[in-house]
Amino acid sequence: MRRLFGAKPKTQTPTDCIARLRSTEELLQKKIAHLEKKIEQETETAKRLASTNKKGALQALTRKKRYEKQIQQLDGTLSTLEFQREALENASMNREVVSSMKTASEAMKTANKGVGVDDINKLMDDIQEQREIAEELTNAISAPSSGSSELDDDELMAELQQLEQQDKVPQAAEPSLQLPEPVRDPLPADGAKKKKKQKDDEDLEKLQAWLA
Repeated sequence: MRRLFGAKPKTQTPTDCIARLRSTEELLQKKIAHLEKKIEQETETAKRLASTNKKGALQALTRKKRYEKQIQQLDGTLSTLEFQREALENASMNREVVSSMKTASEAMKTANKGVGVDDINKLMDDIQEQREIAEELTNAISAPSSGSSELDDDELMAELQQLEQQDKVPQAAEPSLQLPEPVRDPLPADGAKKKKKQKDDEDLEKLQAWLA
């Protein structure tokens, strides 16, 4: 049966269909561009023959109208293909979105499998309990022993009492070792020295005169 009627046609994927629609659109656009050039040529021919060959000019205008009609038909076909391609692209995108959401949902189920609210609450309680135990151990290690604390307090109190007794005992007056400063006569000035020498000389002269 397969050999008689041929193999079953292969199912096209959305991507294949979109690519084929784009190729057909490009073909129609090229056909429209070609017809537009034909219209320009027929328009120029009709203008050139309008005064010399009216029949030829009318034939050129007839071809021009026919080309314009073909372009109108191709525009309608092109719009239909574009609409179909856009709808297929949207459907393909929606399919990808749904597939991604489904995959994410399955991944979340796998990640949350075996983890319940009760398990999380118990875990948080255990963490809090271990934190409190660690804090108690730290406080116990850092706190000084009671015996050493009492011993230190007694020693400090005895030293304080000893200092208080020392403050109550009057201190003996220490002998003063300060010596009196020597009295120093001020040295005569230069003028006074000269006057004293002059007086001495006068006294000496008087003494010599009296002896003579």
